[in-house]
Amino acid sequence: MARGQLIFISGGVRSGKSAYAEQLVLASGALRHVYLASGLAYDEEMEVRIGQHQDDRAGQGWTTIEQPGDMAKVLAHIRGGDAVLWDCVTTWLANELYEGWEQGSPCAEQSGCMERKWRELQGTLTGMQSQVRLLVVVSNEVLDDFIRDETYQMWLGKIHRWLAAEADQAFEMENGAAYRRK
Repeated sequence: MARGQLIFISGGVRSGKSAYAEQLVLASGALRHVYLASGLAYDEEMEVRIGQHQDDRAGQGWTTIEQPGDMAKVLAHIRGGDAVLWDCVTTWLANELYEGWEQGSPCAEQSGCMERKWRELQGTLTGMQSQVRLLVVVSNEVLDDFIRDETYQMWLGKIHRWLAAEADQAFEMENGAAYRRK
C-alpha cells in the first residue's frame, strides 16, 4: 500500500511552525486540504479565536475538523489523496492526559491509560498516512510549553521521538525560519 509523506514540525510558541505547515499543505497539489484543529473553546475568547481561524481557513479552501479528541474517528473523514495538517500534538496530549480530572481521576494517573491512548494514536497516524498524500504534524518544543508537568513532558518527548523517527522530513522552527533536522 502506498504511504503518504509524513512531515513533523516542532518549534516554540509563535515560532511560525503552523504557518509553515499550512504552506506545505497548500503547496502539496492535493485536491483537498484538511486541517485537524486540536484547540478547545474553554471560554468565550477562545470561541471567538477558533471561529476566526475557521473563517480564515474556509476562505483558503480548507476542510476543518475541530477538536478531534478521538483521533481514530478522524479516519472516517479522510479521503485518499488528501493533504492533512494536524495542529497540534501538544493540545491533544494535554486534553488526553488530563481527561477525567473533573471527576478526580485524570488519565495520567490511571494505570495504562496513556499507553492505550498512545497506541491508538500511533495506529491512527499510520492509518492516516496510508490514505493521504501528505500528513504534516505540528508540535511545540518539549520544554517550551505552558505545561510544566514531568508526565506531560515525558509523553511529549516520547511522541516527538516516534514522529521524528517515522517522518520523511522533520523541521525545527525558530523565528519563522525552518531548520531541517531530517
